[in-house]
Parts: sequence; structure tokens; C-alpha cells
Amino acid sequence: MWISKQMKPAAATADADLGVTTISGRKAGVLTRGEVRDLPVYGPGGYLWTPANGTAALVIKGGPGGEEQCVAGTRPLEEVKQIEPGEVYIYGPGGNSVYLKKDGSVEITGGQISVSGGLNVNGQLTVNGQPYAPCAC
Repeated sequence: MWISKQMKPAAATADADLGVTTISGRKAGVLTRGEVRDLPVYGPGGYLWTPANGTAALVIKGGPGGEEQCVAGTRPLEEVKQIEPGEVYIYGPGGNSVYLKKDGSVEITGGQISVSGGLNVNGQLTVNGQPYAPCAC
């Protein structure tokens, strides 16, 4: 019985930390309690992303003892719009965004939008709030 009083519980470990990226790229460096480099960067399926230097990033720890780590996401740098549950809003620098709404519509915003390989539109297309009408030139 006296031994059970002498035993101390294991120290709690964090399964995730919030850090600041120090090296951008597919293998990121993040400063949490110390700097860790060459961390793989993960995002939701079909979404390619690399955090910018100085961005607050979520670092998830796993594996035996929590020694394997990865960067999983960041806190938004700017206030993003409110979206409905199930909707997807992807935004980038310069005000560029793609907004997939639950009503089936898609909003694409950008200073210059270019399309390579073609664009198929099934449904109504509006440009600057007006229905699109091809030029009969």
C-alpha cells in the first residue's frame, strides 16, 4: 500500500500544439516548444496547401511517445465569411476564393481568373451578377 502512494502518474503530454511556421513548403519547419523541421504537411482530401512563414499552425503528434509530428492546418489570417454547415470556402492571398454552397452554386472570386484545359459549366453562369450571354460577334 505504501508503494502505491510513492508511484506518480505519468506526466500528461499534449497531442497537438499551436506553433508558428519558420520554413514554408511541403516539409515545414514549426516553432512550438522548440523548432522542429521537415514536418509533412497534410490537408483535407483534394486540397494542396503549404503554410506561409509566420503563420500559426496546428502541429499534431502521433506514433509511440508522440515523436512523429505533422502540420495539419492553420488559423485564418483574416476574418473569413460565415458559411453554412457542409459548405466549403477556400481562400488564398489577394482576395481569391472558391465558395461551394449547399444550394449547388459555386462562387469564384479573383483579380484575374484563368482557365487552362477548358471549363465546363452545367447550370446558369453569371458574370459580375449578370447572366452570361456569349458574344454573337
